[in-house]
Parts: sequence; structure tokens; C-alpha cells
Amino acid sequence: MNIHSGVKLIFVMAAFLFLAACGQKELEDPLEWEISNIEGTSQSGEDFSVEEMEGKVWMANFIFTSCETVCPPMTRNMAQLQEKFKEKGIEAEFVSFSVDPEVDTPEKLEEFATAHGADLETWSFVTGYSQDEIEAYGQESFRTIVSKPEGADQVTHGSSFFLVSKDSKVMKHYKGDTNVPYEKIVEDAKILAEQ
Repeated sequence: MNIHSGVKLIFVMAAFLFLAACGQKELEDPLEWEISNIEGTSQSGEDFSVEEMEGKVWMANFIFTSCETVCPPMTRNMAQLQEKFKEKGIEAEFVSFSVDPEVDTPEKLEEFATAHGADLETWSFVTGYSQDEIEAYGQESFRTIVSKPEGADQVTHGSSFFLVSKDSKVMKHYKGDTNVPYEKIVEDAKILAEQ
């Protein structure tokens, strides 16, 4: 092979690699919020740890079972999203953190999950930490409010859905209570799952 054809081959290979890289979609404006670990208990009474989610794409939200406003519709919306992921073959997990851990037992969470259409094969409803822990965790890792005033039975919390990458970073957040952008979430999750 002469120098001329060697140079030509290098250019062809470089062009091919460039085009191959262009074929892999990237998320638009990823948030890249680092999240820390929290440990708890799932609806089935098993130990749960965010550290164990490493290497998986997952969706997260914050709910509680005696919620009188956004939690039932949010959970039904997340169940619809779970169904759409299955239809598209997107491998992902779902996690709902209870913001009322002293009230929400694993049994109550399982009942709530089942009542709102959650498929518990790939969806964990988590409790078993303290109120202070989940309030700090929501604020520090997901930049969302979690607050249960003294003596109250309702908890103030955000209604977003969060998309978390395989390396435990919040990449996107979306409306979770009404006008959920299902197609956008599916598209974004597919990009992360394929990375």
C-alpha cells in the first residue's frame, strides 16, 4: 500500500467513525445532578438501596399512600409510562420514594401500588428511612421539596418524574401529575438505555 492510499484509508475510517458517533443520539440539555445513596425497604419487605441501581436506567418520583391530591394520578401516569417502556422494549426500573415513611408500611405501599396499576416486577415503592432523611434526600439529590409539618397528615412534595442514568445522575425531570410528556420521556429513556 502506498502512502497516498494509506492516507486515503485513514480519512475514510475517520469519516466512518465520525458518522457512527453522529448516529448515537444525545440527550438535550442533561441536568447531570449527582445523586447520593439512600437505603430503605421495598413494598415486598426487601432491602432497597439506590447504590444497587448502578448500571440501570430508572424513573423516580415521590409519593405517599394517604395523599389526597397528586399521588394517585401520578402513580397511574407512571404506570402508563411503565407500559410504554415495555411496548418499546426499553429496559428500565421505576422507584417511588415514600415521603411519609412513618405511616407508609411496606404493606400499605404494596396495596397502593396494586390499586394504581403498578407492575411490581420492575417498580419498587420504598420506605424504611426517617422523615428527616427523605426530606434531605429529596432536596439534595433531586432538588425537590419534601416537607411534613409537625402534626400534619399531608406532606408537601414535588410532582415531577425524574429520569436517572446508569451512573446515578438525574438527567431530566418532567411533569408527573398532568400533561405528562410521555413520548419525550420514552425518547429520552431510550437514548440513555442504549448508551
